[in-house]
Amino acid sequence: MDPTEFVDRIANELNLRTDQVAATAKLLVEGATVPFIARYRKEATGTLDEVQITAIRDRLDALKELTARKSTVLQSLEERSLLTAELKAKIDAAETLSTVEDLYLPYRPKRRTRAMIARERGLEPLADWLWEQPMDGDPIHQATPYIDPEKEVADAEAALAGARDIVAERINDDAEVRAELRNLFDKKATLRSRVMMGKETEGAKFRDYFDWSEPAAKAPSHRVLAIRRGEKEGVLLMRITPPEEDGVAVVHHRFVKNQGPAGAQVALAAKDAYKRLLESAMETEARLKLKKQADADAIQVFVDNIRELLLAAPLGGKRLLAIDPGFRTGCKVVCLDRQGALVHNDLIYVQQSERAAVESARKLQSLVERFEIEAIAIGNGTAGRETEAFVRSLNLKLPLLVVNESGASIYSASDVAREEFPDQDITVRGAVSIGRRLMDPLAELVKIDPKSIGVGQYQHDVDQNALKRSLDDTVMSCVNLVGVELNTASKQLLSYVSGLNSAMAAGIVEHRNNQGPFTSRKDLLKVPRLGPKAFEQAAGFLRIHNAKNPLDTSAVHPERYPVVTRMAEDLGTDVASLMRDDQLRQKIQLEKYTSEEVGLPTLRDILAELEKPGRDPRQQFELFEFDSRVEKPADLEIGMKLPGIVTNVTAFGAFVDIGVHQDGLIHISQLADKFVKDPGEIVKVSQKIHVTVMEVDLDRNRIALSMKSNPDLTPRSQRQKSEPRPQTKPRDRAKSPRRPDGPLQEDWFTQAMNRR
Repeated sequence: MDPTEFVDRIANELNLRTDQVAATAKLLVEGATVPFIARYRKEATGTLDEVQITAIRDRLDALKELTARKSTVLQSLEERSLLTAELKAKIDAAETLSTVEDLYLPYRPKRRTRAMIARERGLEPLADWLWEQPMDGDPIHQATPYIDPEKEVADAEAALAGARDIVAERINDDAEVRAELRNLFDKKATLRSRVMMGKETEGAKFRDYFDWSEPAAKAPSHRVLAIRRGEKEGVLLMRITPPEEDGVAVVHHRFVKNQGPAGAQVALAAKDAYKRLLESAMETEARLKLKKQADADAIQVFVDNIRELLLAAPLGGKRLLAIDPGFRTGCKVVCLDRQGALVHNDLIYVQQSERAAVESARKLQSLVERFEIEAIAIGNGTAGRETEAFVRSLNLKLPLLVVNESGASIYSASDVAREEFPDQDITVRGAVSIGRRLMDPLAELVKIDPKSIGVGQYQHDVDQNALKRSLDDTVMSCVNLVGVELNTASKQLLSYVSGLNSAMAAGIVEHRNNQGPFTSRKDLLKVPRLGPKAFEQAAGFLRIHNAKNPLDTSAVHPERYPVVTRMAEDLGTDVASLMRDDQLRQKIQLEKYTSEEVGLPTLRDILAELEKPGRDPRQQFELFEFDSRVEKPADLEIGMKLPGIVTNVTAFGAFVDIGVHQDGLIHISQLADKFVKDPGEIVKVSQKIHVTVMEVDLDRNRIALSMKSNPDLTPRSQRQKSEPRPQTKPRDRAKSPRRPDGPLQEDWFTQAMNRR
């Protein structure tokens, strides 16, 4: 595919300059990654960011798919001698896949249809006569000659019925009427769901959708995916259609020329074409389109959550004592050095007996002193709050932090963990992961499939290929934004660096193990199968602490080292001094160093790096403690104001860990004192917030929270007495500020509970 073929179109669609799109397309075709282009090719792209570059890449891929489909269709038509100059021109001009398919439909090989059978019975001339719709002439009279019992045409009415089948198929194959109906479905289709007979009890978690109706164009992604899941499980029946009379009217208006006898026959055929053929075809398209949009919205929620989680503030290199809590089997304790290496593991019991607690206290105090521990990390799973309370009672005078352990069990049983710790059991691996994700969430979480971290929304229902691509893009973006320490990074982390893959990452680690630490970025070229192109893409995102060349610790790309050297020489100093001395840097006149390849955007980036080489863009770590009054849901009281950490953001609200082994839900209507359209505008995953307890349902494991300044704390049962819920109009129920506007709340609460 020649990328320049689509430059004008993409530029117009994305509201960008053609030169920006052309340069970006060229770089993408040459193998450049999105982070590399955004960071190191600003002059070429006109400072496009990652979002814009990704949009260009995805649009190029879509147009490539369109081009490939056109080629396949044209080849099929040509091989069957069906391709005319007019048809070829229409296919070449088609701008969407649906248009191409509409044009191809009349010529697509079909299974045996009612129209085919009618043609076999010799009824096509009668269909042609009806198609012309002459004002004079009697259809019965015209049909009489076609009566032939041997061909199963018993009478004139049977002949007319067969002719109408042919007319109906012609209407169905018409590209223009399909386009008009597609527009009707987009604007007026209604999403409806009904419970299947006898499934009321079995499918109780879908009860909000037993009798649901709303405009399809306005249906939020979580509702679409919930209803589709209910349909997949055999509980719900889903339809997406506009009013039938509107669809019939579109077809009637386009094909019925008059009200004569022949026109009346065509009107019957038009109605049949819509109800039997077009409506189902258009509904299938509408379902796919709605699913695609719902997938995109759900994936975006997932991507936003993962980005916040990966870019959570790191504690940094500290000697850690990490605890994976447990009741019956005890708490696994590990000690990590400042690089995250395991130096010791042990087991303590904090709940079994007083004697065991005394022994555990002695053991912990000994470990803290022996390994000069600087902070303590405790997983937030089962027995987490009890373990936290026990450790706090020891007054060790160390920062004690509760860590979200979602996905730790996935990691501990993975091939990655077995490779890292072949001689340790899964409990040790899990505790190590808890400690490391406190030190550096990004470096540890890249070892886990993002779908297993538990911050998505219907991640198993969306297009898995689209989800994987978006998540991979997000992880790569985060890794390259932060940068990677070359001499300590795992191969999993290195594999997300621009230009590298898993094989190259493994090669880097093997070279590091065999030859010792890298002393300069140039040493990367000594790694087998890592060539100049990969080096160009990766080098700027890799850091070498205490490197010989101080620029190797920064995000300045090696290709721009000569520019920095010139800056230093012009000021009569060296690069190291230039990086240390702010007054020297203030004397730099950037305009002196511009060239065809290097412009002011890159020079400004270089100057910023010289000021803070290798700076971490993540926020500074803040200590956080749960309220000591609560350890379990039964401890909660209506009106309590508690600190919490956001664990998941969805389209209908946010889930918050308040330290009771059960996430609470802040419904979207309770996120702020103002109307909130997108929860992501108010809260982010890993954000520390304060909430008010509104309701606690111990039987159903539900906790309702609010971030409003003065939430309504009236019990739901009393509100229902004074404000009865409408008995009809499901849409009114969805707008109720007291009822979560989201599907399968049981599923979400179960997920949150299971995460513990």
